[in-house]
Amino acid sequence: MRKLSTEELDRLSVEEFKAADKLPVIAVMENVRSAYNVGSLFRTCDAFRLEALYLVGYTASPPHKEIRKTALGAEDTVGWKHFKTMEEALDDLRALGYRIYAVEQAEGSRMLQNVSVAAGEKVAVVFGNEVTGVEQSTIAQCDGCIEIPQLGMKHSLNVATAAGVVLWELVRQKITNTQ
Repeated sequence: MRKLSTEELDRLSVEEFKAADKLPVIAVMENVRSAYNVGSLFRTCDAFRLEALYLVGYTASPPHKEIRKTALGAEDTVGWKHFKTMEEALDDLRALGYRIYAVEQAEGSRMLQNVSVAAGEKVAVVFGNEVTGVEQSTIAQCDGCIEIPQLGMKHSLNVATAAGVVLWELVRQKITNTQ
């Protein structure tokens, strides 16, 4: 094996990325305190070529030096919107035809490995803040909850890590379903 050079990765330019077809997945960050976590999620959304990233409440939004530090320019490629309230974000998602899932440990949640999405299905996933998770009022308005199986003592993951795990599984299914 040989590590690939940057040139061999055939990266898209900002313009090419913006023009490229996106996967019908939107990540939503509800009141996430850390701008570093926000930047990390921008980068994840870019890596998986997601439709957009929604930033809600007091979640930091570009331009922001801590977002820029971890996003490494992905804040310039990923489409994003900021909403003052979850009500506004949820209304927007529903108007666009998205099914909405909270990522949370909750009664009736479905384990991530048991969630399946169709190739053309539009899916939005809500990630909560680092202390309280997704708000109960938001959960009540979602189509369901997705839970990441956890076997250790803590039963919690950093929000950017949790987003990477969930988004990869959704993207993996969409890639598999379109081949």
